[in-house]
Amino acid sequence: MKAVTVKNLTKKFGDLKAVDSISFDIEKGEIFGLLGPNGAGKTTTISMLATMKNPTSGKALIFGHDILKSQDGVRKSIGIVFQDQSLDEELTAWENMDFHGRLYRIDKETRNERTEELLKLVGLFERKDDLVKTFSGGMRRRLEIARGLLHRPKVLFLDEPTLGLDPQTRNYLWEYIEKLNQDYKISIIITTHYMEEADRLCDRIGIIDKGKIVAMDTPENLKSKIGGDIITIKSPDYREKLSSNRFWWSDKQEFSNGFFTITLSNAEEHLTEIISQLTKLKVTITSVSMHRPTLEDVFLHYTGRRIRDEEADFKDRMRMTMHKRPGRH
Repeated sequence: MKAVTVKNLTKKFGDLKAVDSISFDIEKGEIFGLLGPNGAGKTTTISMLATMKNPTSGKALIFGHDILKSQDGVRKSIGIVFQDQSLDEELTAWENMDFHGRLYRIDKETRNERTEELLKLVGLFERKDDLVKTFSGGMRRRLEIARGLLHRPKVLFLDEPTLGLDPQTRNYLWEYIEKLNQDYKISIIITTHYMEEADRLCDRIGIIDKGKIVAMDTPENLKSKIGGDIITIKSPDYREKLSSNRFWWSDKQEFSNGFFTITLSNAEEHLTEIISQLTKLKVTITSVSMHRPTLEDVFLHYTGRRIRDEEADFKDRMRMTMHKRPGRH
């Protein structure tokens, strides 16, 4: 039996399709990532799978439990850590765990055994009697993950698990996620817009853009499908001078927000010639870099945009929305 089965899942808010007929399966013990910018539909997808939102159409099963017809079965099968913190800051780490266990009607002896085990797993056992309000952001995320595992879920949802954390804390949290996957053989669904996070943790990735999954495979396969090496040239006038030119040495060229990207085999052998030809065309070159394909390149390949550009656009739209709200000046 598949851990998760999703078929043509759709969610509309008025005329907006937040999630647009997506389909995927997740195997038992697999770490599956939904990679995309804010507003792409990641959190809405998780909310439907966790029975917090009903889909407009489509179907999804969590270990055989239908998200509409068997919601209690789904909820017993999953653990979830959303972006927004849901811990009680006035309780200790142990008390937060204990309260969660009571909600799931776990007997006291089992609650105590599992709480100790999980707090040790995430490195918080020595702080078990400290109030959560004294914890750092990373410690709180680790506690939320431990709490989400207390009732022994078969599937764990992690919605942007390292959002807002510093690089060192983010790396520590990745280690905990890898460890719990190995130790408990639990299926994990991660939503993220961090390329490095998806690349390191996920067995497979679904790239989601504007509610649609536009590509899905292992990180390595997604990168290898682009093929060749990638040369990125920053230029303020590339579009007007290069958009009508196609070059024999380029398998593919793309233009995005001040950057001209060339994909070709054995790039280092052609770099000098490329710069020479661009100079003849009087293209202004601000910088040049060369690298193997990354997930950022994969996103650009399938959507025509960089995920960081999408993030900037989303933040601008949110600022405009806040500014237009009644009573704001």
